[in-house]
Amino acid sequence: MPKASEIKKNSTIVYNNKTCIVRDIERSVPQGRAGGSIYRMRMYDVVTGAKFDETFKDSDMLQLADLVRRQAMFSYIDGDEYVFLDKEDYTPYSLNKDAIAEEILFINEETDGIQVLIVSDVPVALDLPISVELEVVETDPSIKGASATSRTKPAKCSTGLVVQVPEYIATGEWIRVNIEERKFQGRADR
Repeated sequence: MPKASEIKKNSTIVYNNKTCIVRDIERSVPQGRAGGSIYRMRMYDVVTGAKFDETFKDSDMLQLADLVRRQAMFSYIDGDEYVFLDKEDYTPYSLNKDAIAEEILFINEETDGIQVLIVSDVPVALDLPISVELEVVETDPSIKGASATSRTKPAKCSTGLVVQVPEYIATGEWIRVNIEERKFQGRADR
């Protein structure tokens, strides 16, 4: 069993006899304490979808849940369900848009490296790659004679995500975006 300090985002743990996915982790070191960090984890129950926060000391032992990760690709949207196909046997996995609301901003038909997380034969979440390539569909035009300084402007991507990009990026270009930081990383190799 791992310690709370070893748990990563999108890990699946058993907590209070419920299977939960850790969505976000905040680490803090209280002043005046010898050593111990505090980990506040935002989790949601994979069965009910209920979200809750829980706080653990860095030495608290947590139990990992049985979890299967399957390589998948985005296929289509059916109402409120997003359907992904297993890359090996083409099994369809449906996930409700509310369960993957944050991930939707980074998914298009070309997103590669998606993993569907399955607990007890039920798809419960997505694990995305570190960065994705998205098309810029709306941004201010480049300024003629703009200096090479690090000034930025907002750019709306094809998925609805808005990121700050350098002034030289134009509508129609493909960019690489870091998912965790939601930041521009560079032009995509296209």
